[in-house]
Amino acid sequence: MQVRTVDYHTAGEPFRIVLDGTPAIPGDTVAERRAIAIGAGGSATAPRPSALDRVRQLLTREPRGHAGMYGGFLVPPDDDEAHLGVLFWHKDGYSTACGHGTIALGAWAVDSGVVAAPDDGVAGVRIDVPSGRVTALVHRAAGRTTGVTFRNVPTVVSALKLPVETSRGTVEVAVAHAGACYASVPAAALGLSVEPGRLAELTAAGREIRAALEDSPAVRHPQDPLLSGVYGVILYDELPSADGAPNQRNVTVFADGQIDRSPCGSGTSARLAVLAAEGRIAPGEELRHESVVGTVFTGRVLPGGDPLAGGVVTEVTGTAHRTGEHGFVLDPDDTLGTGFLL
Repeated sequence: MQVRTVDYHTAGEPFRIVLDGTPAIPGDTVAERRAIAIGAGGSATAPRPSALDRVRQLLTREPRGHAGMYGGFLVPPDDDEAHLGVLFWHKDGYSTACGHGTIALGAWAVDSGVVAAPDDGVAGVRIDVPSGRVTALVHRAAGRTTGVTFRNVPTVVSALKLPVETSRGTVEVAVAHAGACYASVPAAALGLSVEPGRLAELTAAGREIRAALEDSPAVRHPQDPLLSGVYGVILYDELPSADGAPNQRNVTVFADGQIDRSPCGSGTSARLAVLAAEGRIAPGEELRHESVVGTVFTGRVLPGGDPLAGGVVTEVTGTAHRTGEHGFVLDPDDTLGTGFLL
């Protein structure tokens, strides 16, 4: 097995773009390809064994990857209106959305010449993902990519103060569907704060909340059952703000206990919609969203729409940088095979 990738990080969170080395992925749409990749009887965090999933395992497991690795398989878009399609994956399986990955893909598409861009100005990269069509607006200055704005599918808030029983007491969570379903809760409500030294406790709390919400009607997507179920739990702190605009630090615990090193792109969309529903942010106003490692996204809600009915369109801006290019191989005599997770 030989697999070629180019790697980026978006605000500290890795994104491994697979250029070649995967078997053909059948399907007429990106969403259909994801369902086929998961396999009959499998789930988003427990795919069925396949030749394709061996590649995912190879790239997310040691010694070639690690438990925090994230990436995507490039696939054809749903139609000619988009530039490319992608299947997002992580150590546990396949996700329906990934904002930080969309930011990285936009930077890669322009930097590699897949999508033409001006030396100064903005280039739009349209990307089909399992939850729909998203856009990466790539900002350019003097021939360099200086940032990327991720424009998401509409985000709908399905609950604002949903009581959830935890081992730390009852907390109220907000639930929003932002291409993937996110539950968010103030870390202080759990007696926690968002800091690296408390990651083990934050991860445990996130996993507990995710499990508690498994059968809640609020986590069912209003149109597409394939987008139902909590993907990530956002635990956040309120930070001081000089101008009164929202300023928060968060850690997103997603899939089966994985930690997002970035402020989480789709999760930032979810927070924006919740803030709009609470009347704490107006269209055009900016959320400063900090990660557990101190990196920052900024986000805003576009005019129009209703976060509680039909949804609002959000934009999240960050930076992505290339970290390397790789040619991975699997020696047939290697007894570790696709590797291991610790």
